[in-house]
This record gives sequence, structure tokens and C-alpha cells, in this order.
Amino acid sequence: QVHLMESGGGSAQAGGSLRLSCTASGVDDSLLCMGWFRQAPGKEREGVATIDSDGNTRYEDSAKGRFTISQDKSKNTLYLRMNSLKPEDTAMYYCAADHLTCGLGLDFGFWGQGTQVTVSS
Repeated sequence: QVHLMESGGGSAQAGGSLRLSCTASGVDDSLLCMGWFRQAPGKEREGVATIDSDGNTRYEDSAKGRFTISQDKSKNTLYLRMNSLKPEDTAMYYCAADHLTCGLGLDFGFWGQGTQVTVSS
């Protein structure tokens, strides 16, 4: 069973930066993909960025050029570097993992509990 734990959320000013981390346990080489998703109050959860086992990445349009997803396989840790933050980036951010899928949809099998990001103007 894959267990995911996020950290690194918090508050930032618009234009600032934050780095989220997600530590995974119970993983093996069959894990295909990890990703970051977010859910703002009153909105549906949406994909932000994903990275597969070969290092290929996908980004949601608003994240392109501002966010960078990366992974350190030796530490079983996923990162999301967020620059040029905007108030509309305020949301609960979730880490997810799956053995079969790597799109920006919500069909991931394993999810963390989330970490809150709040961006003020």
C-alpha cells in the first residue's frame, strides 16, 4: 500500500514562492506516476502537474512557466516548486500516485491528506 505525506504548504505573498514536498512509502518500481493536484474552496479538484517514472512531465496551463514538478527517487520524494504565486493558487494541494495512469485527471489510486497553500495579494 502506497502512503503519501505532503509538507511545505503555508502562506505567501503574491509573487512569492513555496516548495511542496511529498514523501512516499510502500512504493516499488512498478509505480508509474506521481502528481500534484489542488482543490480551492467551492471548486472541484484539478490536476496541477504530473511526472512519470521516466521523468516526463505534464502541467496544467496556469502552472506552466511558474511551477516545476520534480522527484528524488533515492528519497521517494516528490516536489512542487511554485514561483510567481497568485491569489488564485490558494488551495489545498494533494500529492497522488498511480501504477497505470499519468494524466491530469483524478483517476489516481493513492492520495495524500493535503497541505494548504494560501496566497495573499
